[in-house]
Amino acid sequence: MNPTSNYDFTIVVPVYNEEENMDRLKEILSSYVQFSSVKSCVLFVNDGSTDNSKELMAEICRKYRHFFYLSFARNAGLSAAIKAGFDLAQSPFVGYIDADLQTTPADFELLLPHRNEYEMVMGIRIGRKDSLGKKLSSKIANGFRRMMTHDGIEDTGCPLKVLNTQYAKRIPMFTGMHRFLPALIQLQNGNVKQLGVSHYERLAGTSKFHLWNRLISPFMDCFAYRWMKKRYINYTIESSNL
Repeated sequence: MNPTSNYDFTIVVPVYNEEENMDRLKEILSSYVQFSSVKSCVLFVNDGSTDNSKELMAEICRKYRHFFYLSFARNAGLSAAIKAGFDLAQSPFVGYIDADLQTTPADFELLLPHRNEYEMVMGIRIGRKDSLGKKLSSKIANGFRRMMTHDGIEDTGCPLKVLNTQYAKRIPMFTGMHRFLPALIQLQNGNVKQLGVSHYERLAGTSKFHLWNRLISPFMDCFAYRWMKKRYINYTIESSNL
């Protein structure tokens, strides 16, 4: 039996070459699952790391009973890592946080109280500790995405999210679609709530994002989303004898 079915909340943590952050992840996440308002576990997804991340996460999962992991044979990208976590999680609710710890799992406690009213509850990064260039490119990309998707989401790049697992599993994921998680929940007639959360500087490791995948690629993906939105199948079963 999938052990995540014994929990109320599974936190998916995609990991790609984050060996310098693994000790902090262990300490901060293990502390959080002890005081979480719901029974929580952690699911690391190793996205084909070429450093020592896989070995370190395997060791963590051997020592900590609320920690689990899966590992890709090769790098498949952030969207694939998130999807794999959503697909394998069997708890009623699933969360997502980046391995860089620029957001804190403690702020899940701000989101979780709303989990039964909304299909997704997500953060808005307050007082972002990123470079001016990163904040500017994010602002431009967010503005263009809102114009194209009409999702009303202020900060889709905030990695702190709580989702109803049934809705998360139905998200049609493609490369780059992690930026459109709120809009993809809305495609299912799901409701999304946004709340302010803390943001911190990256203390270890290096960012995997650059101009292409932070600004140019998301512009192109907006057109893919518009195509998908027009053709998305949404139905409600009124009755059945199955």
